[in-house]
Amino acid sequence: MKLPIYGPRLRKVARTHFGWPSLRPGQFKPMRAVLRRKDALVVLPTGAGKSAIYQIPAVLLPGPTVVISPLLALQQDQIAALNERNDPKIRAVRVSSAETPREQQEAIEELRAGRAEFLFITPEQLANPERLAEVRALKPGLVAVDEAHCISAWGPDFRPDFLALGDMIKELGSPPVLALTATASPPVRDDIIARLRLRKPEIHVSGLDRSNLFLEVAYCADETYRWKRLTAMLDQEERPGIVYVPTRRAAEELAEKLTAAGYSAEYYHGGMTGALREQRHEDFTNDRVDIMVATSAFGMGIDKPNIRWVAHVALPDSPDSYFQEIGRAGRDGEPGRVLLLWRSEDEAIQRFFNGGGPDEEELRKLAGALHKGVTTKTELAKKTGLGPRRLAQYLALLEQAGAVRTGAGGRLSVPPGAPMPPKAAKTAVAEHERQQTVVKSRTDMMRAFAESRQCRTETLLAYFGEEIRRSCGHCDNCADGSAEAVNAVEEEGPFAIHSKVRHGEWGTGMVMGYEEEKMTVLFDTVGYKTLSVPVVVNQKLLTAA
Repeated sequence: MKLPIYGPRLRKVARTHFGWPSLRPGQFKPMRAVLRRKDALVVLPTGAGKSAIYQIPAVLLPGPTVVISPLLALQQDQIAALNERNDPKIRAVRVSSAETPREQQEAIEELRAGRAEFLFITPEQLANPERLAEVRALKPGLVAVDEAHCISAWGPDFRPDFLALGDMIKELGSPPVLALTATASPPVRDDIIARLRLRKPEIHVSGLDRSNLFLEVAYCADETYRWKRLTAMLDQEERPGIVYVPTRRAAEELAEKLTAAGYSAEYYHGGMTGALREQRHEDFTNDRVDIMVATSAFGMGIDKPNIRWVAHVALPDSPDSYFQEIGRAGRDGEPGRVLLLWRSEDEAIQRFFNGGGPDEEELRKLAGALHKGVTTKTELAKKTGLGPRRLAQYLALLEQAGAVRTGAGGRLSVPPGAPMPPKAAKTAVAEHERQQTVVKSRTDMMRAFAESRQCRTETLLAYFGEEIRRSCGHCDNCADGSAEAVNAVEEEGPFAIHSKVRHGEWGTGMVMGYEEEKMTVLFDTVGYKTLSVPVVVNQKLLTAA
């Protein structure tokens, strides 16, 4: 297949099989990478058409396409959209806990017979060696990993079940892998690439400037002022909308307070029963709930175009979480409002959530069990008494310490030259501490965003590695003119944005942006640091790497 015919063939498939008259910006290049059998990581905002990037090339590739996704509700929506076309070339089936064993087997048979193209599946299903073998026998031509940030230990929606995906995909015969997410800063992107074992992937980051969203930040001296600002917005704006809060208790209390004040609201958090969560999700989707007060558990899988605003009544843990959550507003292209109401005390909540490191003795016992020949997670859980989530996190740390590796069928083994259990445990704890340093730096960056006088869109996009090089015109700083002077200074930094630099103590890093006489650098080992430009220049703190 020659390069010049990629475009016409992709556009023809889009029209013929999906009814789409054209491709959207940011879609073509990663589609071309897929057709070239190359791995790719794609960062596109919510509603920009990420699913099409694997769906359209799948029609042209031999073998079925395996779509790995963490949420059953999200899978169901995508399957329904494909199957309503009544086109055998894009028919989709699913294998998950929602199907009976017979239905799961029927789905595999449909794929074997060529009567279906897409297999939607969860990581838990692929963790079963028998299921993995069945999927391998289908000889998939492409694996698409949706919501790929979930695989990242730094990501806002960390999912331990995703950690073995790289090894599982290798067991499928190493087909091309397409990782898709709406938000991924450089550390998260690096984590996705490493954990999915992507091979020299093309990285495509685009479209992150949502020009229909107005970004606004207000510092609140006390809770009374925060409440007044929130209710003032509710009185001004159309609904529906989402209010994000940091804790389950805060969700329940704020929903009750809003309802008592005449604003009909419901709450949503991860501590609710599955049935109630599903009901609230459905009620919001079908416009039976105008105001949803929620923790970060509410979001993935919401395919609702008419959300008019998203408010945060506490500082999010990172720009990653913030960007993911505000992206749910204005998906229909109509104007949306994003309001962050923060206090200095908010950071204490995030420090609490990020606290509590691994137990070195538990890690040592786990490494010892592996050295004694225990090869499955089930056996390890019995030997150590660790729960599934903690076990998965510990295994990830030990893997990074070189003390364990995952093989065929998810079997665990100790690689040659691996450290002994005491050293493996110490190394794993040190790795966790390094990760926490980066996590804290992301919280620091969130506060810097809240305090910034620079164009907020420019500040946010710099964090994700994308530039606009202009005032956005749709944030509070641009609207009141305070961002203009700041942007003029940015061009005169000592190092180009996104250039590599080295620090004597912190090692190598990447220049992310400038604001007045400050510069932000993302270091590999300590995360984001804000430095004084005059000090950097006068003391030669940084050199080009």
